[in-house]
Amino acid sequence: MIDTRDIVLSILMDIEVHNTFSNIALSKALSKNQFIEKNERAFITRLSEGVVETRLKLDYIINQFSKTKINKCKPMIRCILRMGVYQILFMDGIPDSAACNEAVKLARKHNFNGLSGFINGVLRNISRNKNSIKYPLRKENLDEYLSVEYSMPKELVRTIEECYPDKYIDILEGTFEERSTTIRVNETCIKKEELKKMLEAEGISVEYGYYDDKALLIKDYDFIRKISGYKKGYFTVQDESSMCALREAFENIDNIDDDFLAIDVCAAPGGKTTAALEYMNGRGRIYSLDISEEKLEMIEENTDRLGFNNVKIACHDATEGFETLELFHEDGFSKGADLIIADLPCSGLGIMGRKNDIKYHYTNEQSDELSRLQKDILDNVCKYIKKDGILLYSTCTIVPQENEEVVEYFLSKHKEYTLIKKRLFLQGVDKCDGFFYAVMRRR
Repeated sequence: MIDTRDIVLSILMDIEVHNTFSNIALSKALSKNQFIEKNERAFITRLSEGVVETRLKLDYIINQFSKTKINKCKPMIRCILRMGVYQILFMDGIPDSAACNEAVKLARKHNFNGLSGFINGVLRNISRNKNSIKYPLRKENLDEYLSVEYSMPKELVRTIEECYPDKYIDILEGTFEERSTTIRVNETCIKKEELKKMLEAEGISVEYGYYDDKALLIKDYDFIRKISGYKKGYFTVQDESSMCALREAFENIDNIDDDFLAIDVCAAPGGKTTAALEYMNGRGRIYSLDISEEKLEMIEENTDRLGFNNVKIACHDATEGFETLELFHEDGFSKGADLIIADLPCSGLGIMGRKNDIKYHYTNEQSDELSRLQKDILDNVCKYIKKDGILLYSTCTIVPQENEEVVEYFLSKHKEYTLIKKRLFLQGVDKCDGFFYAVMRRR
């Protein structure tokens, strides 16, 4: 018999002990248990994502009712307590008694018999007093109130508030919005309406996207790889904001012929590479590069699944010149690219709603370092673009020092480039992830 709470505990421990990103830890666990019932998979997803998403609030509450503060507890005890409190406060379909009893069983199962009474006492105390939990008062300490209310570190709360004084509450709330999965229809092999009907016939809820004609929003499915059209290459998962960036770039390219060359410099997992290939529709070629050897397999899997063969994949550090690549002297690579896609490393604050633990890793110092890295990469890759070629720069973050300010720096240093268009999406304000892109042309 599958113990779904034990699976959740293994996910949370993977995050807590090994610093695995939550989406990766969850994906590994669901893949390992892909044949369990749909409702069990939904429970695992809801509880694990919920605990990660509200971790700071859960810890704040636990500390009110426990003599041993949460940061002094063993990692597994922390995870079990958070699971129990989340079920008590946020999962109405689960009786409080069940949340407490199952937490005790988990502790005993993992040889923490001596702490089972402690866990039981804390959780039952919270259950009895859940209507009288004390939270920070907004009027007395706004930063602390927002930090607990939205389970977000104070430094990040202040950063978002300073960047968007009129929109920061919408952005904070946007990280908790329930969202559909956005897919990009591969129109080289199926029409959007045909795919929509196919998905609906499988019982999947489908809506049209808001910003891009290739986008569909889906929910009420079990496992993305089990959808019949997935293996056939009919679609790939990609947010609309990212789709808009690729569309804007290709709308400013006059001609795509057999000599057309695109380079995706930080390509994994391959979403933008495959989007570009769809626009190219069998013409030209694209070099899909990434610094991570492991992630190259993801690019290859996606391009193969979608049926593209005019792509070459290689490991490459985007801060280094392309001359180090064997590919550089093949097929006119050295003559320069018509398009370079630079979706660069960033703090990821635009996708906090999908990757719930990103917010716990952010620091202003890290953001400064990422900004410098982005500038180094752009300074390097811009040399390899032909005259009238396009540079597409994008990030999935919302802080200006990692997007707007980088563009300003780049254009001031490289006078041969002009800005065609830039756009910022904000989660909670726009109906998609937070994202920024700038399309620039070399004169």
